[in-house]
Amino acid sequence: MDPNTPGPEEHGQAYSRRPPRDSLTSDFVPNTPALARTVRLVSGDLLLTVNPVDGSEIEPCPPVERPAAPRKRTAAERADAEHAARPPVPAGPVRPAPSLLERQDERERLVRLLARGRSVRLTGPGGSGRTALLDLVAEDCVDLAPDGVVRLSGFHRSAAEVMHDLFRAVYDAPGYRPEQDELLARLREIGAVVVLDDVEFGGTALDELLDATPECALLLGATPDVQAPSPESEVEEVFLGGLDRAAGVELLERAVGRVLTEEEANWAGDLWFESEGLPLRFVQAGALLRQHDQLRASAGAVDEYGVFEDVRRPAETPADPAAAPSEDVPLPSLGEAAAPAPLLASRLSASARATLRLAVALGGEVPHQAHLPALVGDTHADAALGELAGCGLVSPVGARYRLAAGVRTQLEAAGYADDASAQALTAAQHYAWWAGHPSVTPERVCAEADAVLAALAAAVPQTVPPVEGEEACAVRLARTAAPAFAAGLHWNAWNRALRSGAEAARASGEVSEQAYFHHELGVLALCEGRLDRARAELEASGGLRAALADKRGTVAGRRALALVADLAGEAPGPAATAGEEVPEVRHEESAPPPYTTVVDPLVTHRPPDGRPFGGVRRLARRNLVAAGSAALLAAVLGTVVTLGMTSHENAGDNPAGTVDVNPSASQDVDDGSPDAGPADDTGTAHGTGTPTGGPTSPGPDGTYGTTDDPAPPVPAEPSADPSRTRGTGGGHTSPTPSRSRTTKPSTPHPTRTSPTGTPSSPPPSSGTPSGSPTPTGSTTPSTTDTAGGPATSGSPENTARAAYGEEPDLFFGGLM
Repeated sequence: MDPNTPGPEEHGQAYSRRPPRDSLTSDFVPNTPALARTVRLVSGDLLLTVNPVDGSEIEPCPPVERPAAPRKRTAAERADAEHAARPPVPAGPVRPAPSLLERQDERERLVRLLARGRSVRLTGPGGSGRTALLDLVAEDCVDLAPDGVVRLSGFHRSAAEVMHDLFRAVYDAPGYRPEQDELLARLREIGAVVVLDDVEFGGTALDELLDATPECALLLGATPDVQAPSPESEVEEVFLGGLDRAAGVELLERAVGRVLTEEEANWAGDLWFESEGLPLRFVQAGALLRQHDQLRASAGAVDEYGVFEDVRRPAETPADPAAAPSEDVPLPSLGEAAAPAPLLASRLSASARATLRLAVALGGEVPHQAHLPALVGDTHADAALGELAGCGLVSPVGARYRLAAGVRTQLEAAGYADDASAQALTAAQHYAWWAGHPSVTPERVCAEADAVLAALAAAVPQTVPPVEGEEACAVRLARTAAPAFAAGLHWNAWNRALRSGAEAARASGEVSEQAYFHHELGVLALCEGRLDRARAELEASGGLRAALADKRGTVAGRRALALVADLAGEAPGPAATAGEEVPEVRHEESAPPPYTTVVDPLVTHRPPDGRPFGGVRRLARRNLVAAGSAALLAAVLGTVVTLGMTSHENAGDNPAGTVDVNPSASQDVDDGSPDAGPADDTGTAHGTGTPTGGPTSPGPDGTYGTTDDPAPPVPAEPSADPSRTRGTGGGHTSPTPSRSRTTKPSTPHPTRTSPTGTPSSPPPSSGTPSGSPTPTGSTTPSTTDTAGGPATSGSPENTARAAYGEEPDLFFGGLM
């Protein structure tokens, strides 16, 4: 360049290739871990606290925590929700939307059926333009229903999940998932045209959806392999076929932007015959013709600045541009036109090809364009989605993109799946960091759920026990994504993430993580009302956490198990919960009971499903044993007291029982035997006077109870002598005193008797007996006191014990 004429290069304005952006690698370096985010949700009558650390906690929802009644969204809010349900516009130059040909009749018919309130199912193979036709019909039905048009996706959705999606699309109820009865009641109030594309269910499940939405007109889109509606559902069927040859050629000319040559028209005719007129094939064929035109235009051009270096592979660049004139570039063969994905991909940029490899590794899922720079490693990779959409290699599914019908199979045959394992592992590592970032909301994670779950499913088979200090990638991704799915009320994705995480935790040998996933699965089953499944998962988690001595996690599991038992109507038995340790109860007893206590061993046991009241029956059996033992003890004590009182009443009927009131042998005070207290002043005899004891000897005739028997000694005043010496009482004393029981005792007056040191000269008594006792029968059991000497049944010791409710020595002596 002339040095006297400054050009743009000297002013820093050279027309060169756009410099790359700054690297984003530093943004993905993990910083200081943030605090775990806990979210509180209401599911029916339950309050769910999503805790990513120790496991979610669930409890009955207090009245103050219940949200307000859900309200319907306004028209502006419905418009925002409809815009969010559409796929994002790809980066790059804006391309005109492809127009539909030969679809006007189907479009008008669908609108007429929906206006009459009929539900319609539009059936067509992949690539037939079904989704584009549904979009046009939805625009025509905006004013048909009071709640407008609701767009939903049935891809990987069950009928129950579609019902909840419809509820969230129409009602404004953040953080609330209604139970089944309330959900059905709310759905009956919705009057809208529901556009449900990519439906994967039919038959009974579709009937349930139709019954739950009686005021809605459903426009369903499905492939022919999906189960048909039942005859009772009265759903209209509309089949969408291919285009005719003229429409195919016209569509191809619109894609190229010019009139086809004769050779190209013949080539288009062969393509129409092979593809059966599917519009997607003509869109891809139009991309092939555009690339063919670019090759013809650039065959002799010199790429001075390397602008087309990424567009054209080195092997495709002619070695000598002059030897490859533009007229000699042939059209793609019919085989290449029938399976155009590898040829189309070979002429795209490196970022687009890397995106295709990543999509093949993820099972056809294309990540959001905002993730492509990090996943591909190119700062300009967000524009790759626009390239793929323009070539017909990807198609919209709900609010995202997937590989178009047949593209994945063609790319796998071309070798794009050779490094699928490494690609899936890279995606799993990225999503594990992204899903756990504090700035990422649960709604964004739920929007990327399919790609996250695809990466997780591809990473689980590669899971191996990690080295010390590291964590398996699949386990980390499941731990970060599952709480976000739960907080975003995307429970189908929550369930899939937990199951994949549990499988990865078993493969890696991380017991603590396995316990966490089982706990979360139990909480999810509890929220869905599957109590048996919830109990099994929670017990499995409790056993693992008990082995790890995880106290906080064990407490959360016990609370959830208690709630399961409460909802199932089970009364908790005395046995401990599975995996729970019960501390030993210590207490003191004053005396051992007169019977052997049978203590049941502590057994950790879960009652089977068919016998939910085992704990109550065991408790009742123990109560019966205890009550029977107490009744037996009371009966024995009552018998003892009765015998003691009876012996006191019949003391005058047995002459041998009143030989003396003192023991016959001296006994020390400190010998350990109990002292006899003073007798009670009250008695059970009827009449007046003091009872007269029997004679101490039978007299000359040797017969008790006759007139020649000597008179018994009269009790004297208490003596101060504590030696408790029993005198002979005069006459012959029987060495073995006997007890006699009369059937008709006398009625003496009760007197206070006490031991005396000199029984030979008793003072006169205060009363006289009313008559002589006449024993009718006698028994002579041998009795001894605790000191080994003879004791009588009518002694003051036993009489005092009976009066004060104590057990006489006679009974315990007999038992021993």
